[in-house]
Amino acid sequence: YANAVLFHVPRQELARVLGQLHATLKANGVLFSSNPRGSGEEGWNGERYGAFHDWKSWHQIMTAAGFVELTHFYRPPGLPREQQPWLASVWRKPAAPQSD
Repeated sequence: YANAVLFHVPRQELARVLGQLHATLKANGVLFSSNPRGSGEEGWNGERYGAFHDWKSWHQIMTAAGFVELTHFYRPPGLPREQQPWLASVWRKPAAPQSD
């Protein structure tokens, strides 16, 4: 469960962090992530660091880390997309392939 956490990871460190999360999960384990969405902005805002991804880039990052998408949605529900600043997604670590 990574609610409003992974967007604080610099893009150049994200593959490593996601790799560690992937390795920690059991086969078929699930990871929920919710981050403020954006258009690739990254950097410091006062004392807080943020990397804001759109769905296309977030999907590419997560699949490159070995996760399979279960679903994604924007929050809060029931509002026009421009009023939904949060991108939530649910991912699965695939089961290890069966060996013969």
